[in-house]
Amino acid sequence: MPLTLVIGSKNYSSWSLRAWIFLKHLGIDFDERVLTLYSPEFYEEIGKISPAQRVPVLLDGDLRIWDSLAICEYLVEKSGRGWPKDTAARAHARAISAEMHSGFQALRDACPFNARARNRHVPQTPELLASARRIDQLWEDCRRRFGRGGPWLFGEYSIADAMYAPVVLRFNTYGADLSAPSRDYSNTVLADPPLVDWLRAAESEPHRVEAIDAIGR
Repeated sequence: MPLTLVIGSKNYSSWSLRAWIFLKHLGIDFDERVLTLYSPEFYEEIGKISPAQRVPVLLDGDLRIWDSLAICEYLVEKSGRGWPKDTAARAHARAISAEMHSGFQALRDACPFNARARNRHVPQTPELLASARRIDQLWEDCRRRFGRGGPWLFGEYSIADAMYAPVVLRFNTYGADLSAPSRDYSNTVLADPPLVDWLRAAESEPHRVEAIDAIGR
C-alpha cells in the first residue's frame, strides 16, 4: 500500500512543501491529497486526519505522522537516505534543520508563503533583516564546509534542503540581499525539477487568499 501525504494548497503551505519535496527526492511512491487551506473543507477534513489539525500528514497504513520534520525523519528510517553520511556534517544538518523548524519567526510573520507571487515589498525591520542575514550566512557556511560533493547544502540532497526550500521561495517572492554562494544555492533550488512541478501546480490553483495575496503589493 503506498504512502499518502495530505497537504495544503501548494501556493500557501510551506510546511507541506517540505515533506512533499523530500519524498520526491527519495523517489518514494506516494498518493497526494490536497486540502484547500482556510476553507470549510479544510477545517472539516483535517480534524479527521491530524490530531494537531495541521498539514502535512503522512499516512502509512494505520500510522499517522503530522509534523514535517518528523515525517522526513521517518522517511530516512524507511529509506536509509536523507542525512549526510559524515558524522559532523550530519550533526550540522540536523542542527540547521531544527533551527529552521523552530526559528525565523520574523521571516514567517512578515513574509507569508506565497509561491506564485513576485516582486513583493515588505518593511525591512531589524528582525527581518537579521533573519535573512542568518540564513545567508548559514547557507554560505554549509556550502563552503560541506558542499563539495554536489550543489546542495551538504553536497547531496538532504532534509536540510527540504527544510529551506520554502525559504528560497519566500526570498523569490519578497527579495533578500544574498551573498554569491547563497544566490547560487537559491538558483539550484529554483531549478530543481520537483520544485518546478510544485510551482506549476501552485500557479494553476484557483484558490486565492486575498489577505495573503495583498501583502507587499
